[in-house]
Amino acid sequence: MLTKCKMPVLIHEQAKIYGEKVALSYRDYKAGRWVGITWRDFSRRVLLVSNALLHFGVAEQESVAVFSQNMPECLCVDFGAYGIRAVTIPFYATSSESQIKYMINDASVRFVFVGEQYQYDTAFRVLKMCPTMQRLIIFSRDVVRDERDQVSLYFDEFLKFGEGFKFSDEIKRRSDEVAPDDIANILYTSGTTGLSKGVMLTYRMYAAAIPANDKVLRLDDKDVILNFLPFTHVFERAWSYWCLYVGARLAVNLKPQDVLQSLQEVHPTCMCSVPRFWEKVYAGVQEKIAESSPLQRKLILDALDVGRKYNVEYKLRGLVPSLNLRLKYKFYEKTIISLLKKKLGFERGNFFPTAGAAIPREVEEFVHSTGINMVAGYGLTESTATVSCDWNGAVKTIGSVGRVLDGLQIKFGENNEILLKGDTITKGYYRKAEVTALAIDPDGWFHTGDSGYVKNGELFLTDRIKDLFKTSNGKYISPQAIESKLVVDRYIDEIAIIADTHKFVSALVIPDYNLLEQWAKEKGVAFKDRADLCANPKAVAMIMERISTLQQEFAHYEQIKRITLLPEAFSMAKGELTNTLKIKRPVIAQNYKVQIEKMYEE
Repeated sequence: MLTKCKMPVLIHEQAKIYGEKVALSYRDYKAGRWVGITWRDFSRRVLLVSNALLHFGVAEQESVAVFSQNMPECLCVDFGAYGIRAVTIPFYATSSESQIKYMINDASVRFVFVGEQYQYDTAFRVLKMCPTMQRLIIFSRDVVRDERDQVSLYFDEFLKFGEGFKFSDEIKRRSDEVAPDDIANILYTSGTTGLSKGVMLTYRMYAAAIPANDKVLRLDDKDVILNFLPFTHVFERAWSYWCLYVGARLAVNLKPQDVLQSLQEVHPTCMCSVPRFWEKVYAGVQEKIAESSPLQRKLILDALDVGRKYNVEYKLRGLVPSLNLRLKYKFYEKTIISLLKKKLGFERGNFFPTAGAAIPREVEEFVHSTGINMVAGYGLTESTATVSCDWNGAVKTIGSVGRVLDGLQIKFGENNEILLKGDTITKGYYRKAEVTALAIDPDGWFHTGDSGYVKNGELFLTDRIKDLFKTSNGKYISPQAIESKLVVDRYIDEIAIIADTHKFVSALVIPDYNLLEQWAKEKGVAFKDRADLCANPKAVAMIMERISTLQQEFAHYEQIKRITLLPEAFSMAKGELTNTLKIKRPVIAQNYKVQIEKMYEE
């Protein structure tokens, strides 16, 4: 049940209700265990942050930045800032110097909270290039400060300036005066096509989004949430705030690479993620199946087939399975499916929201076949995350992104572009009136850049309009549709479609190097190193054969004709990936210009 209060006082109101109940937990890596923070202690820390910020003279609607991986301190700073009517700007923990310099200067930030050594070092290096920046506040005591540093404080030192709570009256005044259209956050987009833009999120947007989600999905104070995506991501941010509003416990995962271990330790009932997470799970299970004995393989495949029929063909469609199918599923649910979910850490699952990219059909069917309640959805930073999602109790169709939330207006413009209106939609980009005018038309409709359609009440996405490629033959290609189909292959880790202005479709492929090397050894394919193996015609032919099998459903002009295996993965360091791990197609095209041109040689 949602607690009814303004977001700036949420943590304090929940502390009155839940007191010593654990609100947040995190893994203490030195002690090797998860540590809990009660609602009462959470509230106290938030108040200390509010008082300390006022001590340093933070003004109403002034921006403070948080440059950190997920930590409980991030939430303390968020709500401490909201309590004094300030704005928080989260930076991705992997952001580069140029990115944070741009954002700090764009938003005139004076105070930057940093997480660990990388964030501290990066922020300290840009200090002299950011005229407004005055102080760094460091979350981790393990950070070693630069010997020239005269401006930083550790977080515990910063909190001491809030002790005594001498600004209580000022905090109450500011909290009371928070207006619906005050800015709560500025979230900078990941910038796949150009300079990052600061999306303004207001209290009105959160106040509309949270009840709208709560109306269609079942979440309460008994749920345990694993925070896997960065709080910088609007999906994790808005989701976490909803969880706090219902009194659920957040288990904050510090290191993304530890998520599988965290799942085993926390046993969450919910966790939001992007499709790439489930693609990895799917590939891992497929690999285990391939390694199993013939009898085990037969049983697992039969269990998944029964699960698909029971869940996908009947339950999702609101149909009643036959008695024979129910009995078969019950048997497998208590044996093979139960063991699989326990192995993954999902045995206590309530639901698992997934959005951010297209979900490959095979992956979505697999997840539902195991009885894991994946909730597919669609949203943007500009829409406070959710535009649509699978509703609890409603018919679900594999491939859809659910039903549009109440309170949102939707219509389709040129090229079936999705246009949106409503209280969850941003009023624009920070200090960018011209860019705002391009995104929001004179009638107030926000242009998403995504095309789609509604069928039987469900929203289906077709293309990202700006990402469409046009071949030299005049054919339009949707790279994401092809990539999402092929990335489910266990030998393919990443893939980038090449087609724009070219006469046919080709692809740059990042293979799963371990599997490829294992294959080479089994087949007697000699290689000196990874680059040598990726250039080997036999390895290229093997991957191409697998691609040819998967792409049969595509039109002839959409099918990949040639590929190049790359010996190194795409990286953020080379500017090829955004902080949300989306590929930057213009950068890929430039960085691999030689390899691409070679694929089009006669």
